[in-house]
Amino acid sequence: MTRPVALVTGASRGIGRRLADAFEQAGYAVERGSREVADVTDRAAVDRWVDAVVARHGRIDVLINNAGVIDSEVPIHEADPDEWWHTMEVNVLGPFLVTRAVLPHMVAAGSGRVINLNSGAGVRPGAVASAYNVSKTALARLTGSTDLAGRDRGVFAFDLAPGIVRTDMTEAMVAHEGRTDWTDPGEVTALALALAAGEHDMWSGRMVRAGVDTAASLRDRATGGLDDADRTITLVPWGDDDPLG
Repeated sequence: MTRPVALVTGASRGIGRRLADAFEQAGYAVERGSREVADVTDRAAVDRWVDAVVARHGRIDVLINNAGVIDSEVPIHEADPDEWWHTMEVNVLGPFLVTRAVLPHMVAAGSGRVINLNSGAGVRPGAVASAYNVSKTALARLTGSTDLAGRDRGVFAFDLAPGIVRTDMTEAMVAHEGRTDWTDPGEVTALALALAAGEHDMWSGRMVRAGVDTAASLRDRATGGLDDADRTITLVPWGDDDPLG
């Protein structure tokens, strides 16, 4: 049997590189994506890359959509429209295009897992860097849609929030000036490997957060049963008489 194959976008540095290294050390054949390999916003480039991976390995077992950017930390009325939209393209269009290219191969194999690197910013609005918050909220919807499209075919999808890992991006952010409590990147890679191994498929379509959740805590929580809305972005009705409830 060939080794399981993992695709990691944005793998040239930061969390993406750590994830790619961890999966490689765990025995996966890792395909590392970057702008030089395939710009995730370029449909043709993404399709060529995925086709080449399948030609080399004959399979894709895990997709980690990690590539992402953040816009300037300014309020929405000061945001540059081009930068704002570029953030949306990288953080939403990119994962869509890569997932769209990979999913048919997973469905055909009857197995696969998609891990989208999300953020706590995706569950709330932001006073600054609004495109980042908007894009991560949209990414959660993409995760949910991937789960609904794939679950009955053996393909599962997860939002993995890595916490605040010390990277070039986070160190450059005003929001993290003076921060000393960084998330251990080992907690991120351990959780990603557990998701990829199929240990937590009951969490498909939901968000898990490194530094807070562990493989053991997720198992314990799921044992008691998960409500449909648990760890999802869901409208909260004002009561039983809310017509949108």
